[in-house]
Amino acid sequence: MQPTLTVSYFSDVLCVWAYAAQVKLDELQRQFGDQIRVEYRFLHLFGDVAARIETGWGDKGGAAGYSRQVQKMAVRFDHIAIHPEIWTRNVPPTSVSCHLFLKAIQLLEKQGEVSAAPEERFGGKSAFEEAVWRCRLAFFRDLQDIADRKVQEAMASDMELPLAAIQQQIDSGAAHAALCADFDAKDRQQVEGSPTFVLNEGRQKLYGNVGYRIVEASIHELLVDPGDRASWC
Repeated sequence: MQPTLTVSYFSDVLCVWAYAAQVKLDELQRQFGDQIRVEYRFLHLFGDVAARIETGWGDKGGAAGYSRQVQKMAVRFDHIAIHPEIWTRNVPPTSVSCHLFLKAIQLLEKQGEVSAAPEERFGGKSAFEEAVWRCRLAFFRDLQDIADRKVQEAMASDMELPLAAIQQQIDSGAAHAALCADFDAKDRQQVEGSPTFVLNEGRQKLYGNVGYRIVEASIHELLVDPGDRASWC
């Protein structure tokens, strides 16, 4: 039996590159199946959206300039849809609220209260994976403020997820602790940004718009040689 390889995946739900990279995650799981386990972690690239846009785009047209850049980038990818008013209307003030919501679902999955199994109704994704994807779609395609609790709750209801249990994970502080653990892991493994695949216990990091074949080859090599043989170099 082949060993199970952990692939840590760091992203921010408001990162357009992570939105585009979802197709890579889907293909990895189709190709490698039970040979890999994807560990989803979040970082706060857009923890303060206003400050980030001002710092990066204040002298380049602000939010409107960033919107044009995102739409220009998206033209390169025919598998994603971008709303024409992206980043200029219904702009979430932070990604952290959405990350807390998602961490709560992830914790319920670990506790067995939400199924971790791939579901046909979600196109082979687990409920947690589908929730992450729906958050990205809600913002980039549908221009919803995904930081708004009402938007999150509507999404959870539509997916038939336990709203009271999700809220309890947030109210108790458990989701906050889980999110802080992600931030600590990001610093410890020196992750530069979103999205980043981390392999081989942090020894390999594939950051940004990395081609699928590069990620595939890296995983394949680790599965073939899990590291218990001496290296010649």
